[in-house]
Amino acid sequence: MNTTPQHGEQYDEGFDEEQRAAVGVGPHPLPWPEGDQYDPALLAAGDRRNVVDRYRYWTREAIVADLDTRRHGFHVAVENWQHDFNIGSVVRTANAFLAAGVHIVGRRRWNRRGAMVTDRYQHVLHHAEVADLAAYAAERGLPVIGIDNLPGSVPLEKTDLPERCVLLFGQEGPGLTEAAREHASLVCSIAQFGSTRSINAGAAAAIAIHDWIRTHALGEIG
Repeated sequence: MNTTPQHGEQYDEGFDEEQRAAVGVGPHPLPWPEGDQYDPALLAAGDRRNVVDRYRYWTREAIVADLDTRRHGFHVAVENWQHDFNIGSVVRTANAFLAAGVHIVGRRRWNRRGAMVTDRYQHVLHHAEVADLAAYAAERGLPVIGIDNLPGSVPLEKTDLPERCVLLFGQEGPGLTEAAREHASLVCSIAQFGSTRSINAGAAAAIAIHDWIRTHALGEIG
């Protein structure tokens, strides 16, 4: 993991003071619920974090442990050669759809603001080169699926993504690097109908991940 538990942490990134006060819940009325998952500091002061109601007043450690019991079979990877500001959005989307892991390829530092603190609940790994990501995936039997509108790519809309895989995204502008294309067992394109040449990595990730969800996770919806 890229984080450590912090008791009493609050959701204080991306909002001003007034907005923070409107997020979440206030102090928990007495008597407090019992259980190791609860953070006494949050119970006393309120929980203003960006978490669903199920996890109100839980420690970060407890939330991650619970998520780990039901993560999906796909990983998300994104190339970061030019400090792409879209990476935070990719991480936030990966969290929303319960990705098994998020992989940053290239520069270790990335703009976390767009993640809205969701990276604290994800397993985020760094790989210096695409070859390192490919080796990680091969050891675990995970095919690498590139997402980019490249010559020779197959339509995502007509492709059944594997249940266990790594969805690899390039960055705004250049898209997937040549090295990424070489290590991908398949490259899928996203159908577009307007005048723009491409969509950014954040939007592409949301579309591709939801396509995986439609194929493999709809049975989880009650």
